Amino acid sequence: MIAAAVFVILPLCLAMAAFSDLFTMTIPNRISLILIASFFVLAPLSGLGLQAIGMHLAAAAIVFSACFALFAFNVMGGGDAKLLSATALWFGLNESLLFLMTHVAIIGGFITLLILMVRAQSNTILAIGLPVPNSVLFAKKIPYGIAIAIGGFMAFPSSPLFLTTLESLK
Repeated sequence: MIAAAVFVILPLCLAMAAFSDLFTMTIPNRISLILIASFFVLAPLSGLGLQAIGMHLAAAAIVFSACFALFAFNVMGGGDAKLLSATALWFGLNESLLFLMTHVAIIGGFITLLILMVRAQSNTILAIGLPVPNSVLFAKKIPYGIAIAIGGFMAFPSSPLFLTTLESLK
């Protein structure tokens, strides 16, 4: 039961955040709260020690500090900052840096370029009648929750919580 929760909660929350960000340009606070609360319940039950949990907390604090600064300068949305911080809690210090620097950055750049190309053709898209969400066509910001989710899906199998849980099943 613990293993099922570990393997389902993060991907499900990331998927919900991505869809919400795509269609409404917001990421509900409850998604980040679910990730944080479930980590504190599942981490000790899945075999992570106190020192490892502390490193996960340090990762979340570092990511939150950086994201808060970006939010203060209006570079990043508040929902993105909270989602990244809550996700970093699941990945720990080493994996969070890898997760943030590679997967989310590369996917985020690709999605940003894709959305900018779609916005440049918004008149054509509207004339043809393609079903594209208004948030993609007309919003001034990029729904970065999509990149966070895809990056999280890609990096999740190498996260300490995933690996510890997988090891406990053997």
